[in-house]
Amino acid sequence: MAEEIKELIEKIRSEGVRAGEDKARAIEFEAQKKARQIINDAEAEAKRILSDARESIRRSEESSRSSLKQAARDVVIGLKKEILAMLNKITLSRMHKALTIEETGKLIAHLLKECKAKDKGDVVVSLKKEDADKLAGVLMSELSGELKKNLVLKPSEDIRGGFTISYDHGKSYYDFTDRALADYIGSYIRPKLIDILKEI
Repeated sequence: MAEEIKELIEKIRSEGVRAGEDKARAIEFEAQKKARQIINDAEAEAKRILSDARESIRRSEESSRSSLKQAARDVVIGLKKEILAMLNKITLSRMHKALTIEETGKLIAHLLKECKAKDKGDVVVSLKKEDADKLAGVLMSELSGELKKNLVLKPSEDIRGGFTISYDHGKSYYDFTDRALADYIGSYIRPKLIDILKEI
């Protein structure tokens, strides 16, 4: 009987140990399975984060390049405008300096002499007040009696340099002001300058 009990105890212990070992193996297997799943999930998440970071960096670099290109275009456009404005300013300044009282007087006298045949009435010459006062004497000494009779010097606040001349009592006129002549000269220079600027 004691022997049977001993065998029974041994059998129970053996089955308990085996059951414990089986349970331990099952727990270990489950733990390894979960660990593998956690590692796989972590690797997938790391790949996703890395991919998102790369895409974000790519978008950021693309945006930066686009912003730099736009900024460069804006600088070039601004520079071209500044250069054209400078050309206009320089041309106007040169024309203003070129149209001295002496030169203006010569031009007016020449135009009056050349158009004598067409002249049927008063010729109105508009110019700035200071120039009108200075030119009156010069022109009167250069022109013949007939031309003097028909000449009207008219001061204008709108004219800084040069003059306008009308052969039909002021209904229409030819513009020889510094601004008009600068625009005329600029119309020849500007296209060439724009072609040069296109290469920038």
